[in-house]
Amino acid sequence: MKSLLVISCHPPARLAAREALDLVLAATAFGVPTGLLFMDDGVLQLLKGQDAKAAGQKSLSANLQALELYGVEDVMVCQHSLAARGLKARQCLLDSRVVDSAEIASLLEHYDQVVSL
Repeated sequence: MKSLLVISCHPPARLAAREALDLVLAATAFGVPTGLLFMDDGVLQLLKGQDAKAAGQKSLSANLQALELYGVEDVMVCQHSLAARGLKARQCLLDSRVVDSAEIASLLEHYDQVVSL
């Protein structure tokens, strides 16, 4: 079976953020080896203590926490994207592997299919 890497680039208030998580959960439910990489404003999805209701949105935290239950082990966050937003990995809701540009290039070669949302 082919593997899938989903790159989530949008902030939590955007529909694409939820769609990326839904894609990952659906793929893993069907046994597809799936990884998830948060880049650009997508890293903002991982911040602890967000109040989605204040923005009139449903929280992504339940979906994020379900990743482990679905067996998604490869959850990564772009080091450059964190730094550009003044964030540290310890501020993230999930234990994510922080990856640099070289590791991201390697990921793109490792997975059979890559989808960016």
